[in-house]
Amino acid sequence: MASYDEEAVSPAAPIPAPVPAPAPVDKSLALSAVYVVGSVLLFLTQGLGMNLALANLTQIQGSLSATSVEAGWLSAAYMAPNVSLSIALVKIRAQYGLRRFAEISIVGFVIVSLMNVFVSDLHSAIVVRFISGIAAAPMSTLGFLYMLEAFPPARKLTVGLALALTCTTISAPITRLISPTLIEYGQWHALYTLEMALALIALPIIYLLPLTPVPHAKVIQRTDILSYLFVAVAFGCLAIVLTMGRLYWWFEAPWLGVLLVVSIATLTTVVLIELHRKVPLIDIRWIASKEIVHFAAVLLVFRLVASEQSTIATNLYQQLGLQFEQVATLYWIILAAAIAGGLLCAVLMNPQHAERVHVLALGLLATGAYMDSQATSLTRPEQMYLSQAMIASGTALFLPPAMARGFKAALAKGPSYILSFIVIFLFTQSIGSLVGSAAFGTFVTIREKFHSNILSEQIVLSNPLVAQRVNQLSAAYSKVMGDKTLLGGEGTVLLSQQVTREAYILAYNDAFLLAAVIALFALAGLLLHMSYNWLTQRLTDPAPAPAA
Repeated sequence: MASYDEEAVSPAAPIPAPVPAPAPVDKSLALSAVYVVGSVLLFLTQGLGMNLALANLTQIQGSLSATSVEAGWLSAAYMAPNVSLSIALVKIRAQYGLRRFAEISIVGFVIVSLMNVFVSDLHSAIVVRFISGIAAAPMSTLGFLYMLEAFPPARKLTVGLALALTCTTISAPITRLISPTLIEYGQWHALYTLEMALALIALPIIYLLPLTPVPHAKVIQRTDILSYLFVAVAFGCLAIVLTMGRLYWWFEAPWLGVLLVVSIATLTTVVLIELHRKVPLIDIRWIASKEIVHFAAVLLVFRLVASEQSTIATNLYQQLGLQFEQVATLYWIILAAAIAGGLLCAVLMNPQHAERVHVLALGLLATGAYMDSQATSLTRPEQMYLSQAMIASGTALFLPPAMARGFKAALAKGPSYILSFIVIFLFTQSIGSLVGSAAFGTFVTIREKFHSNILSEQIVLSNPLVAQRVNQLSAAYSKVMGDKTLLGGEGTVLLSQQVTREAYILAYNDAFLLAAVIALFALAGLLLHMSYNWLTQRLTDPAPAPAA
């Protein structure tokens, strides 16, 4: 990600030492604020570009003449190239320099944003989304770089990193707040006219606000290109499977299995290639070490739990039939809570406080998810203000200390390990978010069938209460429908819809509860780990010498 350019990336092969970079100069408060604003704009440009289609698939599928399943390909096409490109971008920046990288990236993004104007059907939209996924990858990197540029070196991995990661979380609620108005004005074209406008605003920022140059040298080898291509194919196939698997259903579409096999085969090929290289693109042995596996597992668990808000809660609102006017205040609260959590994290960003911050974050996530698990068909956004604010704050609190610790561990081994760290971070966050969405979506579908089966067993017309309910529901049609048999059929259909809705709500409650249990187990594991470290330190500390 962006912070990696703050350190010189070591060459992949012995070469003459590059010219050292000029020492960083402390910026004035006003100039630092301008860099922060520029960073926020870059994050919003990238985040809105990713989320605008994802959050509005149901609304835009009509204008693209697509079914709900076909519209899912818009998300898959975007994520397939996007999940792996940051791996290549690190070496590209190191070889060609930050300035050239930034200028080419923003121009490419502007051009791709203009292409959205010419989208007329599903096929053209999928092609443009695929290219957008490629063009958007450098934007988050630039967002990180501009945020870190605003702070002196001592605060780059504390305050700067916390604020940058907070900016990555605010795009989703902002998308939900502005989308309905844009959809009203012009469907797909209105959504991406905004993206184009933001890209055009960001263009002069890149040219007028230069980044501090870093040493660059020839670091890209031919085998690096081969390894990256295999990684891109593996991550891309996996992203498509995780995005579309729930829609086509996992065991019903044979091509899902083919893509999964291709992903496993190409990843295995990458491992075999990198293990036999003297200067690998990705250090497999370091990634497979106990400490790094533990670090990756922590990030993956966090991403699974954080999917509660982006996946389960949002789908629950749709199932309840809530309109934008009803949920707008909730998204404002989520946005405010995320910003507050990020600011608190920036204050607490200290290696000594990292584990305590994680305890607080996991406690907020577990409590918020458990509170949401008590939802009913009468639940409205007002009842979820507190729980969703807790989850948003917990999400903003957790990631910065974990990323800072992992990044410092990579730097301790040497700058060449930065790329291996990026692979871990990308896999746990990009792929991890897709795993969370796919896992919880599948879980909700299975549990809905279970609850629907249990409830349907009790819906028999011989039950007086059921017969009375059918009559009440069909009464609305009695003035326009004289046939009692058809009238009773309409009442039965309406009752069946209510049963399905209740089954879905129970399924979402189960998913909320599952997220809470995962967070609680993670919290218990963290507390045990802290207790073990404390006890070990007490036992190994030498006893104080007796006074003379």
